[in-house]
Amino acid sequence: MSRALLVFGMLCLTPSTGANQESDRFMQLALDCVHREYPNKISHVLNEDADSAVPRILHPVFYGCFDWHSSVHGHWLLLRLLRLSPESALAEASRAALHTSFTARGVEQEVLYLRGDKTFERPYGTAWLLQLTAELREWDDADAKRWLAVLAPLEQAAVDQYLSWLPKLAYPIRLGTHNQTAFAFALVLDWARTAGHRELEEMLQAKIRTFHLDDRACPLSYEPSGEDFLSPCLMEADLMRRVMAREAFSRWLGDFLPGIPTDGSADWLSPGIVLDPTDGKLVHLDGVNLSRAWNLRAIAENLPESDQRRQSLLAAADAHGEAGLSSVSSEHYEGSHWLASFATYLTSRRWSLPPVR
Repeated sequence: MSRALLVFGMLCLTPSTGANQESDRFMQLALDCVHREYPNKISHVLNEDADSAVPRILHPVFYGCFDWHSSVHGHWLLLRLLRLSPESALAEASRAALHTSFTARGVEQEVLYLRGDKTFERPYGTAWLLQLTAELREWDDADAKRWLAVLAPLEQAAVDQYLSWLPKLAYPIRLGTHNQTAFAFALVLDWARTAGHRELEEMLQAKIRTFHLDDRACPLSYEPSGEDFLSPCLMEADLMRRVMAREAFSRWLGDFLPGIPTDGSADWLSPGIVLDPTDGKLVHLDGVNLSRAWNLRAIAENLPESDQRRQSLLAAADAHGEAGLSSVSSEHYEGSHWLASFATYLTSRRWSLPPVR
């Protein structure tokens, strides 16, 4: 059995020793960066000299991990694994780091920033923020309740960003990087269902169906582009299975990705190759392997059990999962500041519905 097959089910409420070691490794990567301010790539509009400031002043909660969105999902990683592995040797350090980050004063500044720039981290970073608060909403833990209360104004600012933006968005964004709408919509839709926010859920479902219900023959053979960390085709299919019944999704998928084999093979979709892991753009392809792995598995698990495409989807998921997980290390900060979040999203099955409880 491949390492990827073992890892897919390894993180649960009673993890094995091997799973503990892997989750601790991911937690340590997040702990190493959530309060590391430099190097830092800020996305900041200057209107005058007085607008210049260092990252920890601009973003007192999410200033680490090189950029705002990576800091957000680094904090999500700590929450996710702390929730699933409460006896971890790094649990105390993770709680302390989260206590340090989640302060009312810091959140107040983050809210001012987000409300002052309606395009800031839209859609990727704010989608991860809602994933973070969805995790808190699902966790019956005293600290989690306290952190959720502190983050509530920022959560509301992110929700308001989507409620304002979605009615004006005329077309989907089909990139393989941060601006892609399919992945962001998936995270936000999961949050809306967790939070019981019917207005946002209904708005998203309508937009998703308008954008994608008639899509046909997605050019999967054109992927990946040289800096992708998300698959435009597979992420769209992963999104659509969230809004369609199983049989309807199966029919839609046949038109959307007609080339999925039925022989159980894995080589119909090759993992991305990274030739320079010190290049922050090229290392994105390690992420595309991880995200493809959860896309492929999610697609397969939402097809009827008799569907002959399932085994090829699962085989390709295992190949991509193994390639992606082998790349998660502390050796180069270009990947270490974010890849563990994608690995955790994959291995802890956070992509699945209903959410793990």
